[in-house]
Amino acid sequence: MYALIDCNNFYASCERAFNPKLVGKPIAILSNNDGCVISRSNEAKLHVPMGAVAFKYKEVFKAHKIKVFSSNYPLYGDMSNRVMRILATYTPDIEVYSIDEAFLQFKGYENWDLEQYGLEIIDSVKQLTQIPISIGIAPTKALSKVANKIAKKFAERTSGVYVLDTEDKIKKALKWTKIEDVWGIGRAISKRLKVIKVNTALDFIQLPDDYVRKEFSVVGLRLKHELEGKVRLQLEQPEHKKNIATTRSFASTVTDIDILKERVSTFASSCAEKLRQQKSCCNTLMVFVRTNKFAKNQSQYGRNISLKLPYASQSDITISKYALKALHLIYKEGFHYKKAGVILMDIVPEHAIQQNLFFNENPKHFSLMKAMDKINKRLGHKKLKLAQQNIEKTWLMRQEKLSPRYTTSWDELLEVK
Repeated sequence: MYALIDCNNFYASCERAFNPKLVGKPIAILSNNDGCVISRSNEAKLHVPMGAVAFKYKEVFKAHKIKVFSSNYPLYGDMSNRVMRILATYTPDIEVYSIDEAFLQFKGYENWDLEQYGLEIIDSVKQLTQIPISIGIAPTKALSKVANKIAKKFAERTSGVYVLDTEDKIKKALKWTKIEDVWGIGRAISKRLKVIKVNTALDFIQLPDDYVRKEFSVVGLRLKHELEGKVRLQLEQPEHKKNIATTRSFASTVTDIDILKERVSTFASSCAEKLRQQKSCCNTLMVFVRTNKFAKNQSQYGRNISLKLPYASQSDITISKYALKALHLIYKEGFHYKKAGVILMDIVPEHAIQQNLFFNENPKHFSLMKAMDKINKRLGHKKLKLAQQNIEKTWLMRQEKLSPRYTTSWDELLEVK
């Protein structure tokens, strides 16, 4: 059996964990630079849609006394790690699916009362982290997604746990599940299915296998089998990222190429640091710049360019050098730039890079980067930088409503009086 564990309104729950006064109050969490709503408590969902643009909903926030917070990613990331570590004590077979979701597989638990086991997991996570969770348990991963929706939708009746362990329960659950709510069925596919009168997950599994494979590829057929209770999706182990990106919108538009160069160099260094964390090197990078598409009174321009590096690298120095070269190739004077970014591609493990007969990375770079990472980790993020970067400037998002980083900063620990 598989279980999908989902943290309820995770970002809002993290805020409540350290500020009990927020329990029962409407909460909205904003995206980077306080742009739009990305998480809501159940109370806030009555008044604010997901993705609502923050400045357009100021009056709504005020009228309904909705507590608004900037995204506190250090806190959310740490709380996620705590939840996942607790889940891992209940079975060794775990796949962390996202910051607030995980799949568990219960091998050899045939004689266990999995509903009661799920209730124990909920109590443990709640006691140790104050994060509420919902659990769906079923024979396959796709069905556990369905079970989880039922557990969350009817929380009072299920106590947060629902087990699909009989054919009748599975059939009833699939009949209840709208086709657009099925895991893996997007908006476009659901529209195509509704044309042929497929409105529920139960309707979907009644289609012939040959038809599903022809119209929706082997991926659609795999999903159909999963919904039928046939295991087609195993737990996945974490893999190294195939692309690494650092992109940012600027607080105000930029016209000076020197400022753009400093930003692109900083983004390149951030990407290189992520490369080293997963012990990888990249062979290709992309740089893009873009004006503000919402500023209708300004001329619009946007372009990206990819450069192949002469050798695989994970060095701030090398990656920044070629990122700046790419920037010069696409920069145009006279435009007000609002966003830029660096994306690393063609990533390979550092132990498996293809050596070049004539050009290779300066071997001193490896030791230098290792020393930089060690010092920055000990003294604080980005104490050491490239000369191209602004020593005084650390990139800060607009976070006017940021809560304390209760678990990751000594200066912001919770005070008990």
